[in-house]
Parts: sequence; C-alpha cells; structure tokens
Amino acid sequence: MRWLLAMIKHETNTYSPVPTPLERFFRGNPEILAGERAIKAYENTDSGLGGYIEVARREGADIVVPVAAESWPSGPASAQTHEQLCKLVLDQVKLGGFDAILLDLHGAMVAEGVEDAEGDLLRRLREIDPKTPVAVTLDMHANVYDDIVDNATVISGFHTYPHVDIREAGVRAANVIVRTLKGEIHPVMSWANKPMLPHIMCQGTHAAPNKPLQERCKELEANGVLAASVFVGFPHADIREAGLSAVVCTDGKPDEARQYRDELLERAWAGRADWVFHPEPLAPTIARAKTIEQGPVVLLDHFDNTGSGGTMDTTAVLAEVLRQELDNVVFYAICDPQAATEAAAAGVGATVTLKLGGKLAMPAIKEASEPLEVTGRVKLVFDGVYLSRGPMYRGVRNDTGLTVVIDTGRVEIVVVSRHQEPFDINCLLSAGIDPLQKRYVVLKSRVHWRAGFSDMATEVIECTGVGVTTSDYSQLDFKHVRRPIYPLDPL
Repeated sequence: MRWLLAMIKHETNTYSPVPTPLERFFRGNPEILAGERAIKAYENTDSGLGGYIEVARREGADIVVPVAAESWPSGPASAQTHEQLCKLVLDQVKLGGFDAILLDLHGAMVAEGVEDAEGDLLRRLREIDPKTPVAVTLDMHANVYDDIVDNATVISGFHTYPHVDIREAGVRAANVIVRTLKGEIHPVMSWANKPMLPHIMCQGTHAAPNKPLQERCKELEANGVLAASVFVGFPHADIREAGLSAVVCTDGKPDEARQYRDELLERAWAGRADWVFHPEPLAPTIARAKTIEQGPVVLLDHFDNTGSGGTMDTTAVLAEVLRQELDNVVFYAICDPQAATEAAAAGVGATVTLKLGGKLAMPAIKEASEPLEVTGRVKLVFDGVYLSRGPMYRGVRNDTGLTVVIDTGRVEIVVVSRHQEPFDINCLLSAGIDPLQKRYVVLKSRVHWRAGFSDMATEVIECTGVGVTTSDYSQLDFKHVRRPIYPLDPL
C-alpha cells in the first residue's frame, strides 16, 4: 500500500503588505521540506501531517511526501509560488501508483489571480486522478469553496481555537480513508455557508459562541458522523466566499449530512450578534492594566497579529505601555531584522538606541505605524530556534531568525527577524524570560496565545493598536466578498 502525504498551508490576509515568495515556506530551513526530511520533521508532532503519518505507519503504508510547506500568514502568494507548490504535488500524482492521497491544507490561501488556491490544487489533481480517495484537513479559519468539497473524499476540520487538535483532525481524515479503502464505508459530504464574517476575537473555543458549535460537531462524530466541521472563516481575506461555513461527511447518507449541516449553520446564524467584537480605545485599557497588581496580566496587541498576516512591526501598543510606565513587562515581539542586527553587533551588555518597527507601509488600512526610538541594554542574542512545548504544535520546530532581547529597565522587548505568533511558552523561555515572573506579558496575538499562556494569566486586556489584522471592520475596504453579509450589512 502506497500513500501520498502532502502539506501546503498558508492563511492569506489580502490586506497585508508582507509578501509571500516561495522562500517564506522554508520556515528557517534551506529549502522546502520533502521526503524523509519532511517525515522526520513532522512525525510524532501535533500537526495534521503528523496525524497522517501516524495512521500510515499503523496501516503499514509506504509514505511519499513531495512537499511539506507552511508559511506564517501574509499577503497573497505570488502566482509563481502557488504554481511551484502545486507542481510538487501534481507531478507526483502524475506518476501514479497511490492507494490514497492525504492533503494537509489550510483553506484560506489566496494567490495572485486565484482566490481559492486549495480548490485550484484539488481540481487540477482530480483532472489527473479522478478515482483515488483524497483526504483533506482544513484549518478552522478556512474559507470554503465548491472546488474544495467537490474534489475531496472527506474533509476534516479542527474543533479547537487555539488549534490544539490539529493531529486529531489528520487522524480522523486518515481513518475515513482507511475504512473507505477496506470497503466499510462510502463517504458523502454536504457543505453550505452563511452570509456572516465572524470577528476572530469572538472565535475562541474557550467560550460561546464557538464553543457549543464545536462541541456539537464532536458529539455528531461520536455518534456515527464521519466528520463534522464548522469553519468560522478568515475575514481578512477579501474574497467571495469568505466567512462561516459547515461541512458534514456521513457514510452514504446525503440527507443526514444536509440535515446536520443546516443545524450547525442555523445555530451559528441565530447567535450572529455574539460574533461581533467591539474594540475599546487604547489608552484607557493600558490604564486599567496598570491598576491590576497581581500578575502576570496578559495584554493583547491583537491588531498586529502575525498569525493573521500582521506585519509584527507596529508600535502603538508598545509606545503606550512605555508612556504609561508599566513596570516589569515583557513584550513579544517586534519583527525588525535591521534592529536585531544592530543590537547583535553591539553585543550583550551594550546599551543601544534603536528605532524599532514601523518600517512596513500598510496602504490597505487608514492608519500607519511609526518607528519607535528605544534605549536599552542588550540582554540576550540567540538564533531564535526552539521547539514548541505544546499543547499547540507540540514538537514542531520554530525559527525566528536572529533574535535579541532589549531591556529598557521597565520593559524587556523581544526583537525577532522572522515572524512568529507567541502561542507557546517556549518563545519566551528560549529567550531567557520566565513569564511567570512578569507583572505584564504583552503578546502580538489574538486567540492562539491561550494555548501557552492562559493558565498563568490573572487578567486579559485586549488592546486596540494598529495593524492589518484590525478587529475594526470599518478600517477595511471590502470589495470582493459577497454582499449582503453580516455584520457589514444589517441582516
């Protein structure tokens, strides 16, 4: 038995100025991972590809991995990048001889001229091989299109945000393929969407409205449904089908799939007002944080979350933290390779004055960020490589490039050279910082921070900063999403 396993993952923020060349998918490696290097990197990790490998090993399948490529969210991929990634998969499919094809995709990837990159890959794959069973895992933030569903045997989504069940989604999809190959089941799927763009800050599965929806999906799967997924969508992709959708896969029961699909969608729609986030002004939120004595207090610079395509170099929240003189603070992080290089050249122990961040223009939004002049001591310089402790992406290698810590006396600022959302405590421990000893932990994150930091947070303060991951839809010029759609339109 021979299985093709492949991973191509990118969440595209069409408002982001951060480019997406092929090299962005290297993730600190000298090239795209493939073959045994890919298997070694992802086997026994909490990833979709890790779940596929686990089931393939269990079933005694020979594994072929033509590509394992994942990029931090950014702007649309270049047409060349999309074509190169697709070619790695399609050229292998053309060789034939596979009993199963298992794809670990995102579902919100946009390329130049292609707003449904995953659907484009799957459609072209089926033109080559219309018969081999195809499993697909999708991120909870997938923007689902017909071409994705029509060309897959089974689609399996995550049930958690932060995404701490990615491996389980891969295992679930792979198990459906195993049972299909044995003739035990005959998967059928049904999908639809609702005209709504849920705010990402309202999508966490620690609470309603998303928690009960995902619990219902798990309940359905525990009672015979092969896979039930509510995709909350990625609203910062200005494309036609952006928004909330549901996909249900059953064993030869299309009416049942439609029934459960509609139930999930109606539940989400009935509570649509709960999916709307209302930002508060920055200065009062920082002032409120200053009154909290017991730390660590987590402050979220969520308008500039690199995990949603932010530049990771806006400085509004950091500037306000410094202006209001919060003390015993760690700030993670500013992505500024130039500043990191300057600090590293000065050396550990040196006092430096740097102009941090504010280097990337953001023409898509109505605000800009300026470089922030900061003086401090270089506390640490290191290569930025660490493994995720978990529960999210446990065992996966992270690489922030040349990384330095600047200590201003009140604030320890982590400056990185590659984008990285702080979802794992090792992003700080690897930099010599124990967040438990801090009164304030400022993170450029929206929801994923909960995976590594929620258990220690005494309070959570959501800070309205500046950035292309803005939680204020009025700052975004929506041109391509289908209309009317809630909450952009009164529905």
